[in-house]
Amino acid sequence: MELPFFLRGLAIGFALAAPVGPVGVLCIRRALADGRPAAFIAGMGAAFADTFYGAVAAFGISTVSAFLETHQVSIRLVGGFFLVLLGLRGVRAGQRIEPALTRGPGLLKDFVSTFLITLSNPGTILASMGVFAALGTLGCTECVTSGELIFGVFAGSTLWWLVLSAAAGAVRTRCSPRSLEWLNHGSGLLLLLFGLVIIGSAVAKVML
Repeated sequence: MELPFFLRGLAIGFALAAPVGPVGVLCIRRALADGRPAAFIAGMGAAFADTFYGAVAAFGISTVSAFLETHQVSIRLVGGFFLVLLGLRGVRAGQRIEPALTRGPGLLKDFVSTFLITLSNPGTILASMGVFAALGTLGCTECVTSGELIFGVFAGSTLWWLVLSAAAGAVRTRCSPRSLEWLNHGSGLLLLLFGLVIIGSAVAKVML
């Protein structure tokens, strides 16, 4: 018995979002500084990007895939430098927790940041295609006429960010201010490292 398309999409969205990477670190930083709501809003930016890539894989949009493949070096460089800037900002903050705006522009900035970081990772489209192919839904346009599959991807990714933001928020309530400061500092270093690795991979691809 085959799974309904919504449940397939749910599994795909969760699988795409779950690996811990720069966006996960950024969401944890937001949870430590501003609590669960800010972290969840930041995660939603990644959820929208995952849904976009899921739609590309589901509909078999070869033009978009080809564009991402052709320009993957430039995309990686942009995403890498963006992460480096975020990481340096966290490192320069030292051991202090500096809450960002938790309404309006602050939340929008977090949402846009995670959306762009996720979108700037060409590997996401490859992961999407791999998971879609494994579930037999790659390029199957008749399967998504009702939007069940794509909505499932969005729901699955959203579920992961809800779980992560809740867990990180729980840590925030149980840690001392000093511990939170060190966690904040360490997450900044991780973002910086992620950015340098992405830039290095882009440079290496050019040199090969």
